[in-house]
Amino acid sequence: MYRILIGILFMYPLLLGALPTETDAPSTPETTTAASPAVVSNPAVAASPIVSIPVLSINGAIGPAVSDYLTREISQINLERQAPLILLTIDTPGGLSSSLRDINQRILSSDIPLACLVYPQGARAASAGTYILYACHVAAMATATTLGAATPVMMASPISPSKEDSPDKTKPSAMENKVLNDSIAYIRSLAQLRKRNAEWAELAVSEAATLTAEEALQMQVIDLMADSPEQLRQRLNDPKLRINQQQQAAFVNQQGQAVDLSQAILDYRQPDWRSQFIATITDPNMAYILMLVGIYGLLLEFYSPGIGVAGSIGAISLFIGLYALQMLPLNYAGLGLLFLGIAFLVVEAMIPSFGVFGLSGLVAFVIGSIFLIDTEQSQFRVSWQLILPVAISSGLFFVFLLGYLWQIRKNKVVSGPESMLGAPVTVLDAFSDQGYVALNGERWAANTEQPLKQGQTAYVAAIDGLTLKVSHLNPSGGSHARTDP
Repeated sequence: MYRILIGILFMYPLLLGALPTETDAPSTPETTTAASPAVVSNPAVAASPIVSIPVLSINGAIGPAVSDYLTREISQINLERQAPLILLTIDTPGGLSSSLRDINQRILSSDIPLACLVYPQGARAASAGTYILYACHVAAMATATTLGAATPVMMASPISPSKEDSPDKTKPSAMENKVLNDSIAYIRSLAQLRKRNAEWAELAVSEAATLTAEEALQMQVIDLMADSPEQLRQRLNDPKLRINQQQQAAFVNQQGQAVDLSQAILDYRQPDWRSQFIATITDPNMAYILMLVGIYGLLLEFYSPGIGVAGSIGAISLFIGLYALQMLPLNYAGLGLLFLGIAFLVVEAMIPSFGVFGLSGLVAFVIGSIFLIDTEQSQFRVSWQLILPVAISSGLFFVFLLGYLWQIRKNKVVSGPESMLGAPVTVLDAFSDQGYVALNGERWAANTEQPLKQGQTAYVAAIDGLTLKVSHLNPSGGSHARTDP
């Protein structure tokens, strides 16, 4: 039996190696087409092996999860050095500046060129998406797509003075000017690097200018138009295509051979479990809930010690919530107000103050929740629909539940050895040092420092193993001289 199992284990790798793979399977349509000499016009390209083009995507707001997904995938593809090109589809309303710069730094340092496509139709590369499109080696857009509106959010509000306001009140602050000028210089540097329209890039930041796909192509903001990744793959294989105002050279693989992109296989790479987990916990509402669950769990464990379920869940949730918050633009003043509000509510539960600490705690809790995430991006702010119910629930939780737990801590113990302290016992035989007493129908060994008579009632003063230390004094400090008849 063991010999059979060992034989199967040795044969298993050989059986796996005999299975057909995607690279050498001749029955796939794309492989058959690539081998046809009628399709390929360049003999050097015809001799090149079939390659795959990794396809990454940005769908939604750009945050820590998108940044982690893209930077890790681009780094991995560069380490593999198998792909001649990386294709990135974009559909985003914008996102965090820190995440945007992390993505662009990885794009600019990539040895493999990236082709960015605003896709599908109706998509947009707004705000942060415009910066990414300018950073890519090849910029493309599908029909009925737009880009632009790249003004920093803190500068996005209108600054035109009203009739009542004086011009001084509407003038941008020094910090706003610094952020705006820094963004303008950043996007101009990207435009100059890729030899694209730098003047319009500056307008996209300073005046929130926008363009359609056709207008962007005419103004040399993008290099070409394509309605799908498959069409972009075909267009990039055109030898007459000009990119960055230069004649497009053939894409090559790691051996330096020219690659026929029109026959390349598109390898769509979706975010893995790690990126999906980060996307879940870095949602501001989820991070907010995790942090509060952690705090409440630890407080419950402190007020009512048990088997550690509340404490364990609370500790794990708190650390995950804090990890998520450090990836977001956290406002430490808001976090401090949030903790201060919780502290006031705890004090109100322990020391009733006619609502002073409770009301102050609720106000600090709500204000801290509002200021917790330091951004004007609506996608990365804690929702009002979550803050208000949580604030009310927190007030009720601390005032009633924790107050109740604090009160029952003062109640007399009703189980365990501690419950016998102060309990009355009946002396079975007279003794002055060691003897026996009756407690709840049980016979116990006892020690005393005062002589006790048979039938006298004494009280448990301490417990030493299975021996009671008794005294004729009751818990209130009085003495008993009563002897049962």
